[in-house]
Amino acid sequence: MGRRSEYVYLELRDAICCIGQKVNLAGVITEFGVPRKSKGTDYFCSMKIMDTSYHAPGLSVNIFAENMQKLPHVKSTGDVIYLHRVVMKSIEGNVYAAFEKRFSSFALFELESSGMGEPYQISSNFHSTVHDKKLITQLRTCLVDHQFDTGANQLFVLLREIKVGQPLDLICKIICVWEFPEDRWMLFVWDGTDTPPISLPMKPDEVENPIPLLLEPLPLPRDVLCTFPRVGTVLRVIIDKELGPKVQGSGQWVKLRNITCEVRSGLWRGIFSPSSQLRFLSNEDKAVISLERFYMERLSSQVDRMPLWSFPWPSRITDTGCELRFSTLMDVLTHSKIQVCSSRGSCISLPGRDVPIYRDTYVSDQIDTGGPHC
Repeated sequence: MGRRSEYVYLELRDAICCIGQKVNLAGVITEFGVPRKSKGTDYFCSMKIMDTSYHAPGLSVNIFAENMQKLPHVKSTGDVIYLHRVVMKSIEGNVYAAFEKRFSSFALFELESSGMGEPYQISSNFHSTVHDKKLITQLRTCLVDHQFDTGANQLFVLLREIKVGQPLDLICKIICVWEFPEDRWMLFVWDGTDTPPISLPMKPDEVENPIPLLLEPLPLPRDVLCTFPRVGTVLRVIIDKELGPKVQGSGQWVKLRNITCEVRSGLWRGIFSPSSQLRFLSNEDKAVISLERFYMERLSSQVDRMPLWSFPWPSRITDTGCELRFSTLMDVLTHSKIQVCSSRGSCISLPGRDVPIYRDTYVSDQIDTGGPHC
């Protein structure tokens, strides 16, 4: 217990010069990945941290533990982590901090919490110091002055730019996480843009047995579907459970690194491989703010609600006496007067008739979804 006073924290700019040494660090978490099983018997997670001395791109921290419970479970970007006795290492010129499970320790704090003295998670061998409260105050100032830009200054691809089989990085929002019966998770992600159109030639046997409108075994519950954005493609991303635990991140913006996309049953889907990474982003990230603004602009414009690939593009000037209003397929599927009448989601039920629906259909004359149509 007498050794607690010996924990002195280094600024990150000084720590990166201490290769091979054990150091104590405190930083604001700007990125954190999903805990997963390592190639050996341990479990692993990574994160990036910054302080008043060292901002973008942040210092990488790699953490290993015997089981999932002993890893840090970060609630949000912007939280604070204290790291004791981590080893500074370098690979090909890239400096990072290595958390050694034999002697390293950590504590996690909510930066915006009113009770700043108490961590919400600590490792079993962590000891607090007399410097903790002072550091929290300094790091709070660091966060106020810092503009998160973990995505805006790096190359990433929009959903409208994806290509089959090409590794890519996406910045997107997790709309929903669904469990497959065969040891897989499905993420429903979205960035406000529309995926490229797919050529879908009709085969003779598909007239009687049309290909499905979804990849999951059963349609999502209506209450879940109603939370989906009205404009923009929702991409399904498949993750094998052996690559990590269930992603607890619905509503969270993330960066998906090194995933590939393919077309299955006429629908785009993403594949999360062992080399892929998922990192959570702050809502203050410049790329996130830009994508949110783009979506709101599309949502407020009747013409821009149409698929970005529509051609010819309708005129923005109309000389008719009524407002031109386009409804997306999501508007229709979540409308209070609509019921999906097939377990495969191939038609909708209206009073007195069933109307077939198709992928990427924008409806303007089948149903009144609220407002005049032309």
